[in-house]
Amino acid sequence: MSSSLLRISRMHRIELHGMIASTLLALALLSAPAAEAQTFEEALAAYRRGDYAVAFELFRALSEQGHAHAQYNLGVMYDNGEGVPEDDTKAVRWYRRAAEQGFAHAQHSLGVMYDNGKGVPEDDVEAVHWFSQAAEQGHDSAQAMLWLNYILGFAVPQDDIEAVRWVRWGAEQGYDLAQFKLGVIYEQGKGVIQDYAEAVRWFRRAAEQGYAHAQTKLGMQYHLGHGVPQDYAEAVRWFRQAAEQGDAFAQESLGIMYYLGDGVPQDYVQAHKWANLAASRYSSSERELREKAMQFREDIASKMTPAQIAEAQRLAREWKPELKVQEEK
Repeated sequence: MSSSLLRISRMHRIELHGMIASTLLALALLSAPAAEAQTFEEALAAYRRGDYAVAFELFRALSEQGHAHAQYNLGVMYDNGEGVPEDDTKAVRWYRRAAEQGFAHAQHSLGVMYDNGKGVPEDDVEAVHWFSQAAEQGHDSAQAMLWLNYILGFAVPQDDIEAVRWVRWGAEQGYDLAQFKLGVIYEQGKGVIQDYAEAVRWFRRAAEQGYAHAQTKLGMQYHLGHGVPQDYAEAVRWFRQAAEQGDAFAQESLGIMYYLGDGVPQDYVQAHKWANLAASRYSSSERELREKAMQFREDIASKMTPAQIAEAQRLAREWKPELKVQEEK
């Protein structure tokens, strides 16, 4: 599982205080009998002051009566080991009882348990099922888990329209990976009408956040004139930003631009440097691309003097990638 997925999965440990708790409490008070609502309020107050033993007993009594919010909170206490020994199996049991009543936080938490194999066998299909239930009710973390599943391919059905829906959600929330993926969707016309201009819009949003693959894609759109007027100088600008982060395809593309003199003055030394770097950075699974970059490097070398080749090799040895530091979403 990716670090982003793990990071978002930890969001299921909902605290029972502040604005969220107040809103949920208000909803519970509206729907519950007066005595039950008072008991729930007492349980919540006990939890807030750290009196977990009292909170646990009150939540358990309400849970046995079918109170969904109390069942969820009881699951949280078992999940976190608050007032009782941590017990994932019991946490799952109470999350499930609340989830089956339609309680969104419990549905999300149950999805997390299936996703991580806590208290139940790991089951991506079940995880997606419960994330979907919560997401339909507007649960932000569940929606985030869904778009990550669709982007990263964790046991989701082949449903292009549904994929677009959740990828778009992530893109609109500002996630650069989702913005890049949505750009690819529009570029390929998969689940949407092909639209290069819309692809460019999403590539640009991700590229401006420093996402290297999106910078490369944006460079290609300018190079080909897809969705924007053809502009070699602008293509070079975006290829360079991705190349400096170590994107092999961008490095090779930048080398080609220097070799041809498109958007930059022709410069075989720079062309050789970038082709050399690309050849060294393509992964083992990209053997054909690496061999192509190596051949391109040799073609450039055939037009260079030994001194130029030595200078290009020196530049390649001294190059260091620019690390993009990103804040967590």
